[in-house]
Amino acid sequence: MSLQLTVQRNDLMEGLALLQNITNKRGTMAILSNILFVADGNTLVLTGTDLEVGLRIAIPAEIDNTGSITLPSKKIFEIVRESGSSELLINETDNSWVTIKAGKSIYNLAGIPSDEFPSFPEFGEDEFISFEGHIFLDLIDKVIFSIAGEQENIYSLTSVLLEKEKRESESYLRMVSSDGHRLSIMEKQVSVDVDVIGLIDMTLIPKKGIQELRKFCENRDAVDISVTTKQLVVKDDKAVMVVRLKQGEFPRYQSIVQAVPLENHIRINRILFLESLKRINLFTEDIFHTIQLQISGNTMVLSSQNADLGNARDEIIIEYSGEPLTLGFNCRYFIETLQVMECEFVDTYINSENSPCLMKSERDKGFLSIIMPMQL
Repeated sequence: MSLQLTVQRNDLMEGLALLQNITNKRGTMAILSNILFVADGNTLVLTGTDLEVGLRIAIPAEIDNTGSITLPSKKIFEIVRESGSSELLINETDNSWVTIKAGKSIYNLAGIPSDEFPSFPEFGEDEFISFEGHIFLDLIDKVIFSIAGEQENIYSLTSVLLEKEKRESESYLRMVSSDGHRLSIMEKQVSVDVDVIGLIDMTLIPKKGIQELRKFCENRDAVDISVTTKQLVVKDDKAVMVVRLKQGEFPRYQSIVQAVPLENHIRINRILFLESLKRINLFTEDIFHTIQLQISGNTMVLSSQNADLGNARDEIIIEYSGEPLTLGFNCRYFIETLQVMECEFVDTYINSENSPCLMKSERDKGFLSIIMPMQL
């Protein structure tokens, strides 16, 4: 039977918008650029996938005829977005074409039969644990910026490591990311007993999955999570998303953290440091963003030089009582770390000119960042 339904524009628009980043990806399978429409009962179910992340969203609709078809994701989104009508009538005609009526506007759009669309991954309904939505937002925001790009040789660094830990009967979830030049760690205490969560030693969530997980948790008070060896599933009463996990070994980051003694302490006003870094970054080379930090007494002098443009110098007051240091770092790494922190003063530990820099604060509980030095 041919699909025929009426749906509110705002409901359809919201669902299609959530699917755009998943479906609009260049690939070898044309069907993956389409969204699966399934009409049944009083619900229209939209499904998109790139075979790494799959998202299924249910929205209310008046169903005249049940049925299913796939439609081009980008084009149906553009039609709905530009529509001036509060509701749309979608009617499947011959040879997988659909007619879309929006007020006085009529569109004829070519689809692809639904039987060519990949099947949605299966999962057990009794394996879910409920979490507050902000838990994953806080974890993701503190580590997403330091995930390695797809060109990274170490395959696992293009993912985020998700871990659980039990300490003195208290449960914690932790996310870790690294691009080989810096390391970001964020953990949060949770009210759920993490022993019932099916996390293995190496639960690696790909960057695309992390980005979509964040979008899913945004504006949701609570989400249900299930983790197996191959996939992470997150859902609520209106939508479900499945992320295929990566396989591999994440570097043993604990040894890196333990290798930085918390002895040579520098206390810096975060906002002043961040603003100074942004000014100095104007004259860094585009590729490496190298800056020099000269630390002596209660003064830090920041400087940068660009062979084609010139140079910059800035100075801020700090709290420091150790030996003078002359350091080289990637300016952008400092900027991105400081931007996700919330403290007034950041506690920084650097033991020598060749040592990594560890940053944390009492306000940013559970967060820790390590940045590797550069040769000047």
